[in-house]
Amino acid sequence: MPGDDHRLIITIVKKGVAGKVVNATKEAKIGGGTVFLGRGTANKKLYRQFFGIDYEPEKEIIFTLVEQEKLNAALEIILRETKLDQPGKGIAFVIRVREIIGQISMLNSQKKDGGLAMNASLKDCPVKFDLIVTIVNDGFAEDVIEAAKGAGAEGGTIIHGRGSGIHENAKLFGMTIQPEKEIVLTLVDTKKTQQILEAINEAVHLDKPNTGIAFVLDVEKAYGIHHLTK
Repeated sequence: MPGDDHRLIITIVKKGVAGKVVNATKEAKIGGGTVFLGRGTANKKLYRQFFGIDYEPEKEIIFTLVEQEKLNAALEIILRETKLDQPGKGIAFVIRVREIIGQISMLNSQKKDGGLAMNASLKDCPVKFDLIVTIVNDGFAEDVIEAAKGAGAEGGTIIHGRGSGIHENAKLFGMTIQPEKEIVLTLVDTKKTQQILEAINEAVHLDKPNTGIAFVLDVEKAYGIHHLTK
């Protein structure tokens, strides 16, 4: 099924906030979301300097798939529930979806409900970003993070392969991630993407068999990155 008219919103917030976001988007008939548990790795001094808060490593990552015409309404709800317009509350970014398989009935039912009128103002970050997704064997995520930081990234978020149930495996972008894998999400300035990719490859040897994979996704919008909007 074509997905050009859909967007994936990825929201990263501190533990305990994701439930409010999912419930709010469901109530607005925009859809729900899939929540992953992870941990942040950003520089603690950066958090104190720019955000004025203590660093909290436990994170929740929410994947929300929406129709493009409902994107702004969904972002308004996420902003309201997470307070991303305030420093230190988290970040959200939008990725274009090329193709969708599954969840067709859910998407079709959304079309019957119409759009939402929201009035809050969204301030997109002026810096252009890419999302580097790196999938590696368990225990190598920290190496990915350190390499990315050394090449200019500010940090990243690590997701473990195990899903919410004890016998479940996590799924990311339609791929099943086995429990011995770790996924690293790194939001980077597009000007630094190539150098960060090269640093990650050098650190964990992705060019060798059975070590992992990394790919880059275009980010259309980004919110909550306040120190880059000043």
